[in-house]
Amino acid sequence: MFLDGLDELDQKIVQLLIQNARMSYSEIGQKIGISRVAVKMRVQALEKRGIIEEYTTIINPQKISGAVSCYFEIETAPDALPEVTEILRQKDTITQIYRVTGKSRLHVHAVASSNEEMEELICQTMDKLPGVVECSCNLILSRIKDIKGLRL
Repeated sequence: MFLDGLDELDQKIVQLLIQNARMSYSEIGQKIGISRVAVKMRVQALEKRGIIEEYTTIINPQKISGAVSCYFEIETAPDALPEVTEILRQKDTITQIYRVTGKSRLHVHAVASSNEEMEELICQTMDKLPGVVECSCNLILSRIKDIKGLRL
């Protein structure tokens, strides 16, 4: 469904990389019946088109002692939204910012190294954001399911 814009070989390559992004071009080629060079060219084309954005290591902050993770729901005045997003974008503890529908205009994820660092983010940044009508914070207690990117 999501991969309808890709030919069959590209779909197979993407599915294999989703399962294991560290899979070699040779391995992929063996599994789908094309050469390592052909796989490399196709992967590079997918990257160039922006279909494959990055390869990364995902760290689970809850497995690191003392790390605190939370979500903020922020409702802003419409004219304050660009300034608020720019302020949040510059903070290292902010890991994700989403523009959303509904009452809240922004859904923001933050990870801090400690309760003290999270409190500092709240007091020094969140409480001082211009044009905020309402801001709520939800502490993440445990991760039950977390899928990164598109799953097929």
